[in-house]
Amino acid sequence: MTTSPTVSRRGVVLGAGVAAAAAAVAGCSTYGAEPAAPAPAAPGTAEPGAPIPALAKTADVPVGGGVIVGDTVITQPTPGNYVGLSSTCTHAGCTVTEIQDGAIDCVCHGSKFALDGTAVAGPAKKPLAAKVVRVEGDSIVAG
Repeated sequence: MTTSPTVSRRGVVLGAGVAAAAAAVAGCSTYGAEPAAPAPAAPGTAEPGAPIPALAKTADVPVGGGVIVGDTVITQPTPGNYVGLSSTCTHAGCTVTEIQDGAIDCVCHGSKFALDGTAVAGPAKKPLAAKVVRVEGDSIVAG
């Protein structure tokens, strides 16, 4: 008489767990794989020695006003004085959407900021975060 082997439920579960772990380890293996390409430079940054991309042209930023470029607000409160600010409102994290009548407006909840970033009308009480910008020729660049 021949006997057939029996497998317990515990054995099946244990075997499945070992198989899953082996598959996970094999999937994570990089043996023989090509090295990963370097990550691209972050927006607003450049490779060493390369020209820094302009956020805006100085002519595009009016005195007493400003422009919003991506996550950066650039204002010119007085002639030749360019200010960089975060476009994230300090009240609830919305993005400020317009600059008019000498104020930066967040339409989410009605906050207003002066051209230097200070809060002038709530509910926001904190100023917009400063971002370093500088003029290079006729361009305004980050940094």
